[in-house]
Amino acid sequence: MSAAPAPAVASVAAHQVAEAHDLRQVYAIPRGFMREARRLHAVGGVSFTIEPARTLAVVGESGCGKSTLARIVALIERPTGGTLRLQGVDAVGASPSERTRLRKSVQMVFQNPYASLNPRKKIGAILEAPLAISTELTAKEQSDRARAMLARVGLRPEHYARYPHMFSGGQRQRIAIARALMLNPALVVADEPVSALDVSVQAQVLNLLADLQAELKLAYLFISHDLGVVRHISHDVLVMYLGLAMEQGPKEQIFSRPLHPYTQALLASTPGMAGVPRGERIVLKGERPSPLDPPFGCVFSTRCRYVIDRCRAERPAPRPVDGRMVACHLAEQFLEPAGPTAARTGHNVAP
Repeated sequence: MSAAPAPAVASVAAHQVAEAHDLRQVYAIPRGFMREARRLHAVGGVSFTIEPARTLAVVGESGCGKSTLARIVALIERPTGGTLRLQGVDAVGASPSERTRLRKSVQMVFQNPYASLNPRKKIGAILEAPLAISTELTAKEQSDRARAMLARVGLRPEHYARYPHMFSGGQRQRIAIARALMLNPALVVADEPVSALDVSVQAQVLNLLADLQAELKLAYLFISHDLGVVRHISHDVLVMYLGLAMEQGPKEQIFSRPLHPYTQALLASTPGMAGVPRGERIVLKGERPSPLDPPFGCVFSTRCRYVIDRCRAERPAPRPVDGRMVACHLAEQFLEPAGPTAARTGHNVAP
């Protein structure tokens, strides 16, 4: 029997696949009877655009708001502020029926391949479920598309009738990627998709994502804490800290010359990364502030080795510096060979 035709690629309009402006997500944290709830600013005002066939990687420490941002873009949560447009359509103010339609254009790949697949369903049924819910295809057409997608992600025809427990972690993540592509999305939100996999398998999955992007012109929002992975797969990088964007721009510029002290610390913590003087190890002292009680000025001021009085009094807004956006009062001084003229505190640098 001849192979089923590959699913058609979702058409991409001339506008951006995703465009966000000042996205915010605030959660109310109860404090007991008759006490006013506290406000947790998980995402404090983030803006970005994602073009077809490009990857925006979001990096930062655990708890910085990366996964919350991913859930907003995947339409799992509504933001409490800001705007989000998907393929030119307002996704925040959209009606329930319009959001249902938009969900077909953005799909998500989750972190844990062992938990994201229903263990009681065969792979064929898992892949066909989105088609059964969102299309009017016949059972035969659904089966043909599922089998074609299995081949596209590097799995064999006999895998169609097997259960998830019969696969390795890398194979399960391939299945999860296949499921995300069944509705021909324009944007795939990948939340730490390779962090649970062995290093040797990570490279295979990352290469698969890159090949699919080139073939289908997919846009990716890629959430990760691994800068080595980000350098491999991304085109643009957004560095987050305590719910805010610290630095954002093309991968080459950020990795070669980071202009925000937090970006510098992240790169210095990863062996083999460029952008930090050889032999220098940056140690961030103290705990990350609570998002329930962020610092008054720059949110990174309590751990920054270049902090000055202005940093503690005035929160810097992201502004264009050397081809990227940087939220730092001293960003221009990092372009100078001698570095910032402000005196270092000294206690945050380890030789």
